[in-house]
Amino acid sequence: MLEMRGLTAGYDGAPVLRDVSIRVGAGELVGLLGANNAGKSTLINVISGIVPVMSGALLFEGEDISKIPAPRRVELGLVQVPEGRLVFPQMSVRENLLLGGFNRKARPSRQQEMDRVLGLFPRLAERLSQLAGTLSGGEQQMVAIGRGLMAGARLLMLDEPSLGLSPLFVQFIFEIIDKLHAQGMTILLVEQNLTLTLKHANRCYVLERGVVAVEGDSRTVGEDPRTRAAYLGM
Repeated sequence: MLEMRGLTAGYDGAPVLRDVSIRVGAGELVGLLGANNAGKSTLINVISGIVPVMSGALLFEGEDISKIPAPRRVELGLVQVPEGRLVFPQMSVRENLLLGGFNRKARPSRQQEMDRVLGLFPRLAERLSQLAGTLSGGEQQMVAIGRGLMAGARLLMLDEPSLGLSPLFVQFIFEIIDKLHAQGMTILLVEQNLTLTLKHANRCYVLERGVVAVEGDSRTVGEDPRTRAAYLGM
């Protein structure tokens, strides 16, 4: 579904990612791992159209999307759930979710997607009128994921979904990720939590200083000493 080929990208002419090649097949749950400042968020922002491609290819279902603007990519189904959740705090839960379904392609099925989201997150059904900024961190993460689903996601990109959450909410969020994957959703999971990602992902890539240091199925990546080196600088 998604493929990067020898991609270099960064900010103000300074590369952060260098010669990166990854692929995400339809229906896969692929983990993107690495320590802080490894380039994980930059990579997901390249896919979303926030960070420009300097060289190489970025393909979605075989078509080059590197010049397609970010809003159009959302319409194609490339949807990011950002690090830190970034809900609209002075808007209600309902309004946050409806904004997710604002793009032209998602708008006709907003009610259907709303029903789906509230089925996944019954707690949000109880808080539709509540301001999103008054929710707990875990509840805000539910809103952020729900907002992404409302956009008509075909490739759901989750950027550090466990960040800042209690162990109980982390477990719940990963149960939801597994459920979405079982339903056929294609997921790119960007995480610093090595153990959780290896447990849930089909395949993984480990970034180190903007390059792919390790790749393979989750077991192979977990056993590779280079994975430990990428995290601990050893």
